[in-house]
Amino acid sequence: MTAPIDTVLYDLGNVLVGWDPYGPYTGRMPRADVDRFFTDVDFATFNHAQDAGRTWAEARAHLATTHPQHLGALDVYVEHFAASLTGPVPGSAALVRELAALGIRLYGLTNWSAELFHAAEPAAPAIGLLRDVLVSGRVGLAKPDPRIFTAAVERFDLDPTRTLFVDDSPANVTAARQVGLHAVHFTTTPAFRTDLRAAGVPVTDPPAA
Repeated sequence: MTAPIDTVLYDLGNVLVGWDPYGPYTGRMPRADVDRFFTDVDFATFNHAQDAGRTWAEARAHLATTHPQHLGALDVYVEHFAASLTGPVPGSAALVRELAALGIRLYGLTNWSAELFHAAEPAAPAIGLLRDVLVSGRVGLAKPDPRIFTAAVERFDLDPTRTLFVDDSPANVTAARQVGLHAVHFTTTPAFRTDLRAAGVPVTDPPAA
């Protein structure tokens, strides 16, 4: 690092809050039917459109023309979305509190539907300790589009040379680096503690296994 890190820019899903897209269907639909829905609509691509600003009404209208047999599955997902959030990622809340106590500025940059983001903080209260969160669905851009990183830099007045971005997606990490941010791939909170210490942020060592 050429300058001390003074800001951490957090991805949220599976970094601060666990996300399991099967959660809304538990006890409501057979797993095979859910798998068929996810496969037929290419759920990762379908959901990315939501992250990039498509409304759920628009998504439902699209599905009605392409896969009407799966409208019920979509409705279950939206209605019970909170059940997809599995709670804080282990160790994440303590690390956020430690970083805040060190005076590190904390922000979020998340791919998330604007209409469903209200469920995030109740599932992982440490999200509320972030100074602000840029939600992709609200700005109509989604990672790894470089423009959303530029938007975060401008909105939060970040110095990229002093900002460390963390995300569980290697593609997003690569995109962040391309716009000048320091970026690391998240696997576990203890591993991220090690990354932070390597970047010069004096967090405590990860607990022994």
